[in-house]
This record gives sequence, structure tokens and C-alpha cells, in this order.
Amino acid sequence: MFNHSGKAPGVFTCLWLHPPRMLQGPYSSLDRDRLLIRLPFKSFAVGTVLLPVTGFIACIFISLWYHYEDATYTHCKVSNYLPSISSAISGVPERYIWRGCIGLHSAPRYLVAFAYFSFYRSRFANRLRELLLSGLALLCSLAENTGLVMLTYVSSTETYSVHKYGFITFIGSSLVHMLTTCWLWYVIKRHYVSPEEVTSYRWKLRLFLFNISCCVIAFYFFRRHNKYCEAGIYSLFAAFEYLVVFSNMAFHMTAFWDFGSKEVTVATPPEDKRY
Repeated sequence: MFNHSGKAPGVFTCLWLHPPRMLQGPYSSLDRDRLLIRLPFKSFAVGTVLLPVTGFIACIFISLWYHYEDATYTHCKVSNYLPSISSAISGVPERYIWRGCIGLHSAPRYLVAFAYFSFYRSRFANRLRELLLSGLALLCSLAENTGLVMLTYVSSTETYSVHKYGFITFIGSSLVHMLTTCWLWYVIKRHYVSPEEVTSYRWKLRLFLFNISCCVIAFYFFRRHNKYCEAGIYSLFAAFEYLVVFSNMAFHMTAFWDFGSKEVTVATPPEDKRY
């Protein structure tokens, strides 16, 4: 059970349940709290990932349909057919759609980061190296989500330097997080074998390799565009940039297998509870 309790009556409490066995926290009995919401984690994971997916696709199509010239403009003034992500989310109403989706998406992402950390601590209680890597994975996950929020709410047309550093933080921490997570799940696969864990590890590894390959190819096309200003090259950069984002979303979607048998429960302490 992943339990975070407040200090006053009426504060909501989020719990991770794994029937029939629960990861125990400071308050191990759900009947001590008044149940408000119980949601299967699979539904929670799908809803969380669908927010940025639908928002991203909507922004791409709206920018191409209504703001094609502005969205595909480059400093080289050569033919370009796809907007970069920064261009696609900087127009109106695209920026508000994207900000709304990421705002709703970010809070569950922080929650899942701590849920993973709790899960790793229970699996690697006597393995110092993996415990340290679990802490690194948590820090990278928090930094990745924070970088995403930063580049979302500060567009490239407003304060470019802040947007750029947000993007660098997002990509850098994302790659380190994926690498660390793949290693942790490789260890889990060796010592705790279940069909879901094997499937989760294999997809994590595939998506990490695909993601880093797309990052390298996107960087190559970006540099080539800036150096030679060839027609259509920036469109290739944008296409691989999209694949980086989609593979990142798919990587986080593997939580579908990791916590598939759990539930997200929201409860509030009774009025007479004392802390």
C-alpha cells in the first residue's frame, strides 16, 4: 500500500492496493479510512497516458490545418511539411489544449514515480546497488516530469531559453530514467519471474532502444537542417521528434503490467482520527 496521509481531518489519502497482499505502509487497514474512489490501475494508466497522446495529436492537426505557414516556418525559409513539437504547441488554441492535458497528466505521473520507488524498495530491501538505482530512477522521473511541465507552460515563442532548458531536462532525465529502469527490471526478471514482469521488461527494453535511436536520428536531422538548410530535412527531424515523444509515452504505459493487479484508492480519514 502506498499511503500518504495529511495531518487534519478531511485530507485525501491515496492508496495502492494489491489484493490479496498489500505493500504495507504506516496505516495498513483501509477500513480506518472512509473510501471515496476505487479505480483499477489499468484504467488509471490508460487515462493518464491518453491525456498527452490526444492532446499532442490534436495540436499537430490543428497547427497543420489552421496555422500551416506559421507552424512549418523555419529560419532557412525552405520547404517544410511538419511542425516541430515546439511550434505545434505554441499557437492558439494549441497551447491551451496541450497545457490542459499536461497539467492533468503531471499529477498522476508524480504519484506513479513514488509508487515505483516504494515497489523497488520492497523488491530490493537487501540490495544496496539496486536501492541506490531506485533513488536515481525516482529523481530522474521527477526531473523528467518537471522538465515536461516547464517546456509546456513556457513556450518557445515566450521565453526560449527556459523552454530550451526544460526540453533538455526532459530528454536527458528521460533517457537516464529509461536506462535505470531497464536495469532494475532486468534484475527483477532474473530473480522474480512472472509472465507480466517478463513482458514488462521486454517492452521497456525495446522502447528504450527505439527511443534513444529516434533521439540520435532526430539530432542528426536537426544539425543537418541548421548546417545545410535542405528542403524537407526539418520535416524528417519533426517526424522523429514525434516518435521520441510517442515511445516515451509508451514506455510509461508499461506500468500497465507492473501495477495491473493493483487499484488506486482515494479515502479520507475519519473525523476522530488523531496524528
